[in-house]
Amino acid sequence: MNVYDSDKMADVLRQSHGFELTKNAEEANLLLVNTCSIREKAQEKVFSQLGRWKLLKDGNPELLIGVGGCVASQEGSKIMDRAPYVDMVFGPQTLHRLPKMYDDAIHSNESSIDISFPKVEKFDTFPKVQDADPSAFVSIMEGCSKICSFCVVPKTRGYEVSREPDQIINEIKDLAKKGVREINLLGQNVNAYRSKNKIGEKLKLADLINLVSNINGIDRIRFTTSHPLQFTDDLIEVYRNPKLANYLHLPVQSGSNRILKLMRRKYKVERYIDRIEKLRIVRPDISISSDFIVGFPGETQKDFEETLKLVDDIGFDQSFSFIYSPRPNTTAAEMEDNVPYEVKLERLQLLQSKINKNAKKISDTMINTTQEVLVEKHSKKDMNQLTGRTENNRWVNFDGPISLIGEFVNIKITEALANSLRGRVFETN
Repeated sequence: MNVYDSDKMADVLRQSHGFELTKNAEEANLLLVNTCSIREKAQEKVFSQLGRWKLLKDGNPELLIGVGGCVASQEGSKIMDRAPYVDMVFGPQTLHRLPKMYDDAIHSNESSIDISFPKVEKFDTFPKVQDADPSAFVSIMEGCSKICSFCVVPKTRGYEVSREPDQIINEIKDLAKKGVREINLLGQNVNAYRSKNKIGEKLKLADLINLVSNINGIDRIRFTTSHPLQFTDDLIEVYRNPKLANYLHLPVQSGSNRILKLMRRKYKVERYIDRIEKLRIVRPDISISSDFIVGFPGETQKDFEETLKLVDDIGFDQSFSFIYSPRPNTTAAEMEDNVPYEVKLERLQLLQSKINKNAKKISDTMINTTQEVLVEKHSKKDMNQLTGRTENNRWVNFDGPISLIGEFVNIKITEALANSLRGRVFETN
C-alpha cells in the first residue's frame, strides 16, 4: 500500500508542478518521506531520516520537507514539535492534496498539516499513470474495521471504505493499455471489499476478481492483505479462475487460540486450518504465506509451540515474522509485556528458521520444472540478466533479451538459492 501511495505522490506532483523524481537528495526541491507506523522500529527510522535531511535544509533554506503516511496521521503536529524544520505533514487519505500544501508552504512560509480522513476522495483526483511496469498495484479499499488489540491501522488509515468497482476497472483498463500484465489488488483488509456497481448490484472481492480477469491484457491477478475471518467460501471458489495466481498471503499472527483472543483476531486456529484445507481442494499445490507476531504480551512457551505446530501443519511457504512492538493508542500497549526480549528473539529465530527450511524444500521441488514467469526488469545483481516472478511469488533470474520484459515466459528452473531461483528460457508465451 505504501508503494502504491508513494507512486501516487509522484504522479500528482508531476501533473501539478512538473516535478520529476531524483535519486540524489542534494538535487531535490522537495523531499518526502512516506511512513509506516505498524512497528516502532519503522517509526524511529523516520526521524533518523529527517535528521539527515535537516543538514541539507541548513545548506538550502528553500528546500521543503514533507512527512506523509501513517506516522504522519498518528503523530500530527508532534512531528513538527520534534522536527520543526518539517514543512508539511499529511496522512494517507490526503496525499492528493500535496500540490496545494506545497504551494501554501512556499507562499506563506508556514508549516501545513492535513491528516483528515476524506474517505475515497483521493481516488477521484489521481491522474492516470504515464509509464507502468509489467506488474502494478491497484488500491481497491482503504482502512480496517477489525480493531485488533495490537494494530494502529484503524487510527492511522481509518475504517474500511471501498472504491466503486467501475472506477477500479477503468484504472486497470488504462494500466493494461500501457503494458501492465499483472494486477495486485490492495487493501488493509482486502477481502472485506464491498461496493455496488452502477446498476446497484452488490459486489465482493471474488466478483471484482472475475471482472478484472475479463480485462484484455491482464493475465495474472493477486490480492493482499487478507483476514482469515472474511476469507469466505466465495473467495475459495474464485481460485478456480486460472488468472488468479497460485499464491495466498493470509496472516494468522499466532497458532495459539489464547493469544488470538488477546489479539482480538475474532477467529480460532481451527477456522484458519479449515480455510486452508478447503482452498487446497480447489488448488492442491497453492503456496501459502503469512504474518506472525512473536512475543505478544503473555505469550508462554506453550503458546509459541502451538504456533510452531501450525507452521508444520500448514507448511507455510514464506512469512513476515516480527517481534511484538507496542503501538500507541492500542489496548495491547496497556498489557503487561512480560516476555523478555532475549526470549522473543530466540522464538523469532526458531520460527523463521522453520519456515525458511520449508520454503527451501518447496524451492527444491521446483528444480527441473517449467514455471510461467512474468518478466519484470533487469536483475539487481546482474544487469545482463532478466528477472521475474513465478505464480508462487519467487524471483527467477535468467539470461534473455530485453524484449522479454513485460512478457510471460516459460522458464525451466535449474537452481534454487536462498532467496531466489535460477533458470533458462524454455518457451515464450
